[in-house]
Amino acid sequence: MAKTKPEEAYRVREAAPKLSPQEAMVYIMVITSAADRDMGDDELARIGAIVRTLPLFNGFDQAGTLRVAQACQKALAAEGGLPDVLEAIREALSPRLRETAYALAVDVAAIDLDIREEEDRILDIVKARFSIDPLAAAAIERAAAIRHRVED
Repeated sequence: MAKTKPEEAYRVREAAPKLSPQEAMVYIMVITSAADRDMGDDELARIGAIVRTLPLFNGFDQAGTLRVAQACQKALAAEGGLPDVLEAIREALSPRLRETAYALAVDVAAIDLDIREEEDRILDIVKARFSIDPLAAAAIERAAAIRHRVED
């Protein structure tokens, strides 16, 4: 049996980052956008537009959006990965803002007019982890589909 080095036996997992509500919103949009491993220009542009226009981001350093997105990617690659990042997001948001986070995630997923399987899976995880009411989730999803419709 291989011996474990003392420093490995007592290694403490790095805690998930403490996030502001605005950072948590950027994190949830990045997670959704990266779910299919393809953060397209349209999705990145939408995240930027959301940060520039939503009242929630008043006072947020918009120039720091890329830094926050990169921190999210780093946190996702850390040992705790997605579960720890989602917990950090949940802890940063009130129940009302968790609905807003879900709405932003749906909006980012819907931007390319086709919610892929990976994005749908992330949305399901977020919906469950944030305890989003099923009727509210259905309304959010329907509204996003209507907003992103194009003429046939």
